[in-house]
Amino acid sequence: MKDQQFDANLKALFNREQLPMKEPADGHKLRFMEKLNDHQKNKKPSINYLHFAKPLAIAASFLILFTFIFPFFNTSNQEADLASISPEMAQTQAFFTSTINRELNLLKNSHSPETSILIEDALNQMTVLENEYDKLKVELVKSGNDERIIYAMITNFQNRIDLLKQVLEQIEHIKNLNTENHETTV
Repeated sequence: MKDQQFDANLKALFNREQLPMKEPADGHKLRFMEKLNDHQKNKKPSINYLHFAKPLAIAASFLILFTFIFPFFNTSNQEADLASISPEMAQTQAFFTSTINRELNLLKNSHSPETSILIEDALNQMTVLENEYDKLKVELVKSGNDERIIYAMITNFQNRIDLLKQVLEQIEHIKNLNTENHETTV
């Protein structure tokens, strides 16, 4: 109902028969064109921004390219480990690395249904410690071989070895309990 009334009001408002129709005065078009020309003459020249679009797009492309590609060509070290400090530290790192690898192999070879959760948890904790060590390697470069960072790196290696030894002891304990239980039931 309201829509019909609205339509009726619109038709009444724009009824051409009721609108006063008047022709423009003589010379109206000529005066309009003169004003338009005067306005064009007084108008400041506009800068064509499209003229700059292509060079800006090329510059932006190079900027993006260098932002993502340059780090791969950067020859300076972003991180360093203990071996980069001195020959003695290289020996220390080699000792820790070989010990950790030996313990990890023992851990992986001890896998059984009873120890699977324990081993998975230990491997997750090892990943956390390795990620912390990676952060320490970056900090070592930033700090200029700060002794506190070096000590933290050595402690990280020791923590990994301690973790692996504790887990291996727990696995051995689980195996012994299983053997005792099996012997008593037989």
